[in-house]
Amino acid sequence: MFRERAKRVLLSSAKETTEKIKKVVDEGNYYGAQQMYKSFSARYTGAERYLDALNILQSGACLQLENGQVTCGAELAVLFVEALVKGKFPYDDDIVDRIRKIYKKFPRIPVPQHLDLADDDDMQRLQEALGAAKTRVDGCSTFLKAATRWSIEFGAHRNGSPELHDMLAEYIYSESPEVDMTRVSYHFVRGKNPKKFASTLVNFMGKCYPGEDDLAIARAVLMYLSLGNLRDANTLLDEVKKQVQSREVEFPRTELMQLTNYLLQTLQRDALPLFNMLRQRYKSSIDKEPVFNEFLDEIAEKFYGVQRRNPMQGMFGDIFKMMAG
Repeated sequence: MFRERAKRVLLSSAKETTEKIKKVVDEGNYYGAQQMYKSFSARYTGAERYLDALNILQSGACLQLENGQVTCGAELAVLFVEALVKGKFPYDDDIVDRIRKIYKKFPRIPVPQHLDLADDDDMQRLQEALGAAKTRVDGCSTFLKAATRWSIEFGAHRNGSPELHDMLAEYIYSESPEVDMTRVSYHFVRGKNPKKFASTLVNFMGKCYPGEDDLAIARAVLMYLSLGNLRDANTLLDEVKKQVQSREVEFPRTELMQLTNYLLQTLQRDALPLFNMLRQRYKSSIDKEPVFNEFLDEIAEKFYGVQRRNPMQGMFGDIFKMMAG
């Protein structure tokens, strides 16, 4: 007991420590600073001075990221979340704000455009840019997924903090060289900003391959509905229709979009027979993406109490596990 108390007293303040390590960062010795951040934060954690550990790790993650040291910054960001768990910090707005401050330091760098792919130097630049983008997305995703798990354990909604899901969706979309709209949608529907999601979808519609636009919209709506969220599903579709008019993007006029519109109307009342009729009538459109049937099974259970024979089995369950990371 005496040793533990002595250890707590002997450790200097977190402010002094961060100022000391910042000098090492300013000298460009990022590796040396990284080892100091990890070592000092471990000592504070061992002495149960968790708030000091958080201060050091937040400062370190932000500084490393500001200096383009993405791998180092992401590592400290994950250690920040681990300190939250060890210190059993409850989920609240103050902690989410601290996580957001780290998140905002992750670089946002567009991949070079209009390169001559026949030129060796341009090809090298492109490969390096794509590799760096992957490192950024992987690092930020690992950090925010860990933070989401903390939020679930310490008081947020069972799906995790909506704010953290929104951050992750936005970063994956803006920084991934090849956007996976399924991953982006997974996080947006667990967030709380359907208008931002709509804006992202409209942006995607302006540059996706033909035939991908209606799939992306339908997938987004069905994901919301599979969570029982009819309100945000309606908001999303209304907002997409509004925004395409001002952005000179054409709203798809397909059977899949007809189904989406009819489905939203049907789910507002007790109309299971009509729901089943829609599934049969638009079967060929639904079958374009196998997971749509899984979503519709989940929707039938949420809105009409239709029990699934194997809950959370099949592709829907696999996607859930994959995205949750």
